[in-house]
Amino acid sequence: MNWLWSNLDLVGELILVHLALSVPAIILSFVVSVPIGWLAHRYRWSRGVLLSLCGLLYAVPSLALLIALPVVTGFSVLSPVNLVVALTLYGIAVIIRTSADAFDAVERDVRQSATAIGYSAVGRFWGVELPLAGPVLLSGLRVVIVSTVSLATIGAVTGVQSLGSLFTDGLQRGIEAEIITGIVATIALALLLDWAAVLLGRVLMPWTGRRRRRRRLLIAGASGQLESV
Repeated sequence: MNWLWSNLDLVGELILVHLALSVPAIILSFVVSVPIGWLAHRYRWSRGVLLSLCGLLYAVPSLALLIALPVVTGFSVLSPVNLVVALTLYGIAVIIRTSADAFDAVERDVRQSATAIGYSAVGRFWGVELPLAGPVLLSGLRVVIVSTVSLATIGAVTGVQSLGSLFTDGLQRGIEAEIITGIVATIALALLLDWAAVLLGRVLMPWTGRRRRRRRLLIAGASGQLESV
């Protein structure tokens, strides 16, 4: 605890740096994955190819990817941008299948009804398919949040400052409190961002909350009927 109180400024600074690395990667991976997932849903012939490529991408070791990316991007291995690009690619690989499944979950009758009442293909996507796919997309986003916050720590190995720097520095200097602080701070940050995503989902998709409450009322009513019998 003495180490933590003496280095609160450092920990706070690294949390902000970690956020600056993680949040753009999370947003970019989600924004890129949604249209790719829609394409995999819309054009079945592309589904296997897209999902297989993303699966192979996720199989690439993170350290190897960080070292190889500068050849393609032109950024230095030490550049935070290089790490953000790597995290974005891993995020896409994680959420792409969920994105495709989210659009698959929208019933065909609903899409046909939307077309019948005059929705264009673009209007149907924004007004019908995307909102209905939202809950499944949110579940995939939450997985990406946790994995991205965790993977961002690997940047410390290549010299990019993050909460992972507490791991490497603590190991080199033999300070267990520093290592534990890094672990706890990373977990706390992941949980905080996950909670923020859930809250945002409730704001953007209020009908999901009403559906859950209705389901709980139905279950409670059924339980009451069984008890009366």
